Amino acid sequence: MAARPSARSAPTEQTASSLTWTQQLLWFALFFAGLMLLHAPLLRLPYFWDEAGYYVPAARDLYLTGTLIPQSTPSNAHPPLVMAWLAIAWRVAGYSTLVTRTAMLALAAFSLLGIWRLSRVAANPAVAWATTALTALYPVFFTQSSLAHVDLAAAGFTFWGLAAYFNDCRWRQAAWFSLAVLAKETAILVPLTLFVWDVLAHVVRPRWPEFFPSAGRRTRILHLLVPVVPLACWYAYHYAKTGFLLGNPEFFRYNVAATLNPVRIPLALGLRLWQLFGYLGLYLLTLAGLLAMFRPAQVENGISRPRIALWIQAGFLVVGLAYLAFMSAVGGAVLARYMLPVVPLVILAWTATLWRRVRFWKPFVGIVAASFVSGLFINPPYGFPLEDNLAYRDYVVMHAEASRVLTMRYPRARVLTAWPASDELTRPWLGYVSRPSAVVRIEDFTAAQISSASAGQFDVAFVFSTKYQPPHPFLEDWAWWQGVKERFFGYHRDLLPEEIAQRLGGRVVFRKTSDGQWVAVIAIEREEDARMN
Repeated sequence: MAARPSARSAPTEQTASSLTWTQQLLWFALFFAGLMLLHAPLLRLPYFWDEAGYYVPAARDLYLTGTLIPQSTPSNAHPPLVMAWLAIAWRVAGYSTLVTRTAMLALAAFSLLGIWRLSRVAANPAVAWATTALTALYPVFFTQSSLAHVDLAAAGFTFWGLAAYFNDCRWRQAAWFSLAVLAKETAILVPLTLFVWDVLAHVVRPRWPEFFPSAGRRTRILHLLVPVVPLACWYAYHYAKTGFLLGNPEFFRYNVAATLNPVRIPLALGLRLWQLFGYLGLYLLTLAGLLAMFRPAQVENGISRPRIALWIQAGFLVVGLAYLAFMSAVGGAVLARYMLPVVPLVILAWTATLWRRVRFWKPFVGIVAASFVSGLFINPPYGFPLEDNLAYRDYVVMHAEASRVLTMRYPRARVLTAWPASDELTRPWLGYVSRPSAVVRIEDFTAAQISSASAGQFDVAFVFSTKYQPPHPFLEDWAWWQGVKERFFGYHRDLLPEEIAQRLGGRVVFRKTSDGQWVAVIAIEREEDARMN
């Protein structure tokens, strides 16, 4: 009978990584070079959506004035670590989108090194390399790698913190988790969850010892509370400067007050579960992992391939549950990037399962990798945030072209549009225009908003699809689901350019479409008539 290794064996610093810091720096350089090569066509794109709306303006304010509180946009109370990183990069290399995206790719490479280290702690080098490759190719991680958001950086520091936690490196885990919460406040979920889990071990471990850290570790759990200190200091500073604790009132209303609804929370939980186990190709990995669970462990040299230690799996589970619960209760937009700290943990768990139970596991990993790559280019048959795959590139390219048409043909026109195009046209440093335009802003391009636009206040309309609309949408005819989306998730249907032109009394002078997206410039007829007279 084959010997069975103990599932209770704990990782050590030696097994976590047999490489020196110099060697790990080499791996970081290779990850960074690979990301730069894969992202080369995207590095000079103008800023997209939330980049343009908050993160780049906040970083630019820090770069120009040294203030940690944004001045050119209302503060959302996000900790300033990533914005400070961008400000330093601009100070060293100059302000440009190329520098911004290169700086973010450096954080992405560091995050990949973190998930690689964590995978080595939890499993073995083969699983670590496969997990790292899948994480890098997962569409949400790939696109977020070069976008100026904070979620991927928080995820990367979390991976480093988890690796230190499972290795029982007390001050390292405190440092990494502290950096994670200074990248994004929601990263505090991980150390607090692990703290509660370790406290619970005092009571429960005697009955199920394999699911909890060893007794010697439980005397050191106060280090998990260290990240609370820098986060509390940041919020105290923010409150002292602005009078608001958790961002401006509108930000709090949209992301907290309006989401704590007993009907919305389970619906959001369903969406979060899909993002964790099925979104953009993850369903193939989940299906393969579930089927592999019915197979026995592979035997090599008379020894069964070991599983990830059960107490490490339990740690992954409680962290994942904490994110599922919290992100289902808060967050006005149910964005997939908010789950980046836990999606790679799912990838790691399923990849380790395939390695342990399937003889030819690498082809399955290859199929999943191919599905991730296809997910970058093929949009799902339902509405989704454009930032989750390369659809965001189509948006940016179309808006840049329409902006050029607008500024060349109507350089002094008053422009009717909605956010984020209102920022694109008024802030040349976002990369869309060379000089600002006068803008009349509405919320979106629904019939109600178009009707509210006052005639005579604008000369041209810059209109675009604010929601992705698939050619053959899934569940489109289900009235109940449409009502749910409108009530709880901000869904609305924009009028088409021709309909908008008819209601505004103008004509479409430029239009471009791309797989569920469109942008158009509409000239109001009275302006055309004035030019002819």
